[in-house]
Amino acid sequence: MNKEEMGKEAYQAFYLENYRHSLSHVLAKAVIELFGKENVQYAIGPQIDDGFYYDFLLPRPIVKEDYAAIENKMREILKRKENWTRKEVSKAEALEIFRGQKFKTELIEDLPEDETISTYTTGDDFIDLCRGPHIENSQELLGAAFEIKSVSGSYWRGDEHRDQLQRVYVYAFPNKDELKAHKAMMREAMERDHKKLGKEMELFMFDETAPGMPYWLPRGFKLFNALLAFWRQEHEKHGYQEISAPQIQKRELWLTSGHWDHYRDGMFVLPAKKVAEDGSVSFEVDDQDTYCVKPMNCPNAILVYKSKLHSYKELPIRYSETDVIHRREKSGELNGLFRVQMFRQDDDHTFLTEDMIEDEISDIMDIAKTIYGTFGLEYVAELSTRPEDYMGDIEVWNQAEASLKRILDKKYGEGGYEINEGDGAFYGPKIDLKMRDCIGREWQMGTIQLDFQLPLNFDLKYMAADGTQKRPVMIHRAIFGSMERFIGILIENFKGRFPFWLAPVQVGIVPIKPEHNEYAKQLEKKLREAGIRVEADYADKNMNDKIKTLRTYRDPYILVVGDKEMETGTLAVNIAGNKKAYGVPVETFIAACERMNKTYQLELEETFA
Repeated sequence: MNKEEMGKEAYQAFYLENYRHSLSHVLAKAVIELFGKENVQYAIGPQIDDGFYYDFLLPRPIVKEDYAAIENKMREILKRKENWTRKEVSKAEALEIFRGQKFKTELIEDLPEDETISTYTTGDDFIDLCRGPHIENSQELLGAAFEIKSVSGSYWRGDEHRDQLQRVYVYAFPNKDELKAHKAMMREAMERDHKKLGKEMELFMFDETAPGMPYWLPRGFKLFNALLAFWRQEHEKHGYQEISAPQIQKRELWLTSGHWDHYRDGMFVLPAKKVAEDGSVSFEVDDQDTYCVKPMNCPNAILVYKSKLHSYKELPIRYSETDVIHRREKSGELNGLFRVQMFRQDDDHTFLTEDMIEDEISDIMDIAKTIYGTFGLEYVAELSTRPEDYMGDIEVWNQAEASLKRILDKKYGEGGYEINEGDGAFYGPKIDLKMRDCIGREWQMGTIQLDFQLPLNFDLKYMAADGTQKRPVMIHRAIFGSMERFIGILIENFKGRFPFWLAPVQVGIVPIKPEHNEYAKQLEKKLREAGIRVEADYADKNMNDKIKTLRTYRDPYILVVGDKEMETGTLAVNIAGNKKAYGVPVETFIAACERMNKTYQLELEETFA
């Protein structure tokens, strides 16, 4: 298929995937030639966003000193200009070809008997199990720009009880300029790494006694609460009511909601304690005394709604909730604040009539626009449709999907959003909001899920205008998603230099000498009274050391107090660690801080006229 047939963008994506996937075979061949065929078990080698990886079981670890040898061997293989040959084989033939390669054998054994199985042979001596497509000759890759990025551990098929493999990651781009640009972007990303900055700025920590469950440190929790206060203020404007609910509930609740059948592997379950006649203790899952730590907030909002009968005049009812929730993750998938097992989700569950859906979702998207816009973040919408394990009647699903599509068509025009087939929640379709940060990375954040099913499962009702009882529709909705994850994204987006209103500590005070401490304390008191988060360093140590510490914390403003400031009643202001303003009146500075707190400005004020 050529460029004209596919279109330019589609062809480029096809070319890059083919190019990277083919290079992964070259990597596998290089590793086999270096380590010896009898010593290498090779698993899978897919392409990824910036290159590819391949998983191996080897007699020894690959270390950085091996990288150059592997890369040189890959280039040597390309220079051989070997042909790539595709062949379709039966399952029995495939098992014979890969006899002794246990990972390939397992993959083949899992295939149906009538599956079309294809292999690719590079030259005369390397064969891989692959559906392709691939290049026809290695010379097509002679201009390839590639470089080993890293080697890490991975479990076969993601199962920590299976073989631990070595995953070799490789950057791969069509030319050296693109590779160079990507590496520069990756260096920037490493400097922004929220795990690194979170430690430097003393925002959060983790401990092995609670894997994937963050501890918010004092500075970090100030940031968390500032974000939550902003969220609450915006939702108050739109008529949301905040609730809180228990952390654990009986299994029967999750059976009714459908989570037990559809999400059991992601839940922390507390089995019932059983004491036998001989006094021995066991723990079993039963219907009466088994509890689950909540992975979702939706059943809580449903129970609150169901606690009394509501009139149509009350609708829509919006119950927001930011309680802690827990979800089980594989240990190898945990990643700082981005992938955790305990987090807070800025949930809302809204109960409304069908004719309210369009206006309500439009209002939700306006809230998302305001919130994301406050951080300077752009986003796009994506419609996710019915998954294979859906719950409920297909006609209700079709109705729900049609409703969301009409809303998006009206908001963005036909074709103005993406469709993600089969990625809806098990109880209903959804609109996902994907945003980009300042270095172009895309993040899945907000979600708006239309649900006709759970109101049916829980037999929810409202009193209609004609006196009859009718069933409401339910919208599940989050803007931040996981607040922990959103904060991780913000740390990296702003490189730890948050907008003033969000900064953990907004103003740091550095008295030059002990005799300046009293004036510094007066300043600290005035700032606190004005609602400004402030810290002062009264230690008897060098002024520059104090400033250096506060710069590490990235306090937006650092006030340096000496003789001149005491005599004139003014301030010397270090702005974001690199600019300075002198002779600033105290009240003028406080007024600027109050203004930024009220208006949620992205940029710091640098002049204090």
